[in-house]
Amino acid sequence: MSSAERIATPIEQLIALLDLEPIEENIFRGTSPQDRSQRVFGGQVLGQALVAATRTIENRLCHSLHAYFLLPGDPKVPILYEVDRSRDGKSFSSRRVVAIQHGRPIFHMSVSFQIEEPGLEHQIDAPPVPAPEELPSEDDFRRKMADQIPAEYREHFLRKRPIELRPVDRADIFRPEKRPPHQAVWVRATGHLPENLALNQCVLAYASDMTLLDTALMPHGIGWFSDEIQMASLDHAMWFHRRFRADDWLLYVQDSPSASGARGFNRGLIYTRHGTLVASVAQEGLMRQRPAPPAQS
Repeated sequence: MSSAERIATPIEQLIALLDLEPIEENIFRGTSPQDRSQRVFGGQVLGQALVAATRTIENRLCHSLHAYFLLPGDPKVPILYEVDRSRDGKSFSSRRVVAIQHGRPIFHMSVSFQIEEPGLEHQIDAPPVPAPEELPSEDDFRRKMADQIPAEYREHFLRKRPIELRPVDRADIFRPEKRPPHQAVWVRATGHLPENLALNQCVLAYASDMTLLDTALMPHGIGWFSDEIQMASLDHAMWFHRRFRADDWLLYVQDSPSASGARGFNRGLIYTRHGTLVASVAQEGLMRQRPAPPAQS
């Protein structure tokens, strides 16, 4: 097979997904994977919006972002990202990104960038957990579960992915038991990434939307395959503390302090495998119970 005919790896496809097309000054266009049929994955919009903001910045790194998901994204049409260059100071720069589809905003995000500078340091230590090599790979887990997946979801369930997840304590995805709202998941890109830290931040932003909202389901014994619940990310905040590589294993430690008002609140701390805290995440998501179907007479 020639290089022109070679099928891109999942991580190459993700890098291409994040490589937005410049349309006009401060305006970029992104697309969605062709295998998405219902709505755009929230992490994709987070990652693409951060790329758009980063394309308007020089010599500064993102240290925080705060985003709101306004409407479900349509995977069949491109997403336009408009960047407002809110402020460029001596140390910090601020950007506001609006994602637009069908003439309406579906998402907006504020992003702050800072020059690199030294200062006081401390962190909360990572919990002791098994190393990722001691846990089953995601491919092994999915192949083991394939026969239990409904036929219409099986191909999607088994496809190769740009991000691998290895939960420290994996639950039954169909019949989860009630458990405290805490989990730890090893996560990494499934292929090599360039040295560019901004790109690694965008990939981690993409991955940070995975598994986080699941944490709020744990005390209720409900899984993603359940018809009992409607779920969607509502907002997402992320802080980047230190340099990292998203193609090295990162430990995503998550908890859910509260669920109320049909919403679940979740937090995450992301560590390198050597215990360095590199990012923090907070998210609230919709957790709306669906009415039970009427009993058959």
